[in-house]
Amino acid sequence: MRAACGCVASLSASSPPKAGDPLMAATNVEVWQRGIVRESREIATGIRLIVLEQESPKRAAPGTHIDLWVSVDGEPVRRSYSVVSTSDDDRLLSLSVLLVPNSRGGSIAMHALNVGDEVRMTQPLQNFPLRVGATKYVLVAGGIGVTAIVNMARVLKSLNADYRVLYAGRTREAMAYLNELQELHGDRLEVFVDAENNFIPVEALVNSLDLNTELYMCGPIRLMDFVRRTWLASSLDYPNLRYETFGNSGWFDPEEFIVRVPSLGIETTVGAGRSMLEALEDAGAELMYDCRKGECGLCEVRILALEGTIDHRDVFYSEHQHDVAVKMSCCVSRAVTSATGSRADAPPGSALAVVTIEV
Repeated sequence: MRAACGCVASLSASSPPKAGDPLMAATNVEVWQRGIVRESREIATGIRLIVLEQESPKRAAPGTHIDLWVSVDGEPVRRSYSVVSTSDDDRLLSLSVLLVPNSRGGSIAMHALNVGDEVRMTQPLQNFPLRVGATKYVLVAGGIGVTAIVNMARVLKSLNADYRVLYAGRTREAMAYLNELQELHGDRLEVFVDAENNFIPVEALVNSLDLNTELYMCGPIRLMDFVRRTWLASSLDYPNLRYETFGNSGWFDPEEFIVRVPSLGIETTVGAGRSMLEALEDAGAELMYDCRKGECGLCEVRILALEGTIDHRDVFYSEHQHDVAVKMSCCVSRAVTSATGSRADAPPGSALAVVTIEV
């Protein structure tokens, strides 16, 4: 799901599957390789197109992403980015990265990449496969989440599938691929712009769907959580709701906090640019994990005590489980000082938030 560059059009990709093809199954076998930046340019407000040449070319099917290592404050950190498309020979992968100054720092490092720079990256990985053969499809993209949707929409068009694409953004200038999507999908594309007071009618959308419709979505946690809760309250089949998140959009800005594991004798500070899982690994803890995106629940830890508030960034737990805050996904969720997630709203002289856990 990426726009590949050079002489490749921004929405091009390898040959799509045909109707009746087997599912594009999830695959997490990591094959690390060298990548070389072949293009880096701004394509929308705050969004940069980054084209990487793979050392060992592999096709990126709709829904795939890559993991790569970037340097944040001098420390190597691992980040995930959806693949928008590949070149015809599969050598070039295109990513689109939103610059988020208050995030964990990965986007700043990505925006600093120059043509010719080398990165360590995986081959395309699949956690968000598009199932070929459904009766109807609805694709929902929020902001930079469109990068996970672009190639799915292109494939569905090539298959003459019955599909709709709903694309929401803050402003039109900040919506990557908007013109290309309008040209390719015509009236199958519905655009919603916050600045124009035009928002996705989530409840009406979900209530209009039938049992044969599959919905794929990627976007900010607020949008995805609203869609998921509305879906759960409906009579629709939950397996027909499919989504992807990289755990990098929370309810609050990330801030430094302390995590304690009494049974292991560990107390360590989690920087704003690192996850709790990464900090605990650095401190010597051996934890189970898989997705590192708040989707699988394998990295679950039990909360023994809390000074502050949990910023749940996963899409694994229910709303009730978030509210009672007895467990958390340590790969993405964080602790914040105040109930508003702002240090400015914390009591004067208050220390960092502290979460005590059992692994």
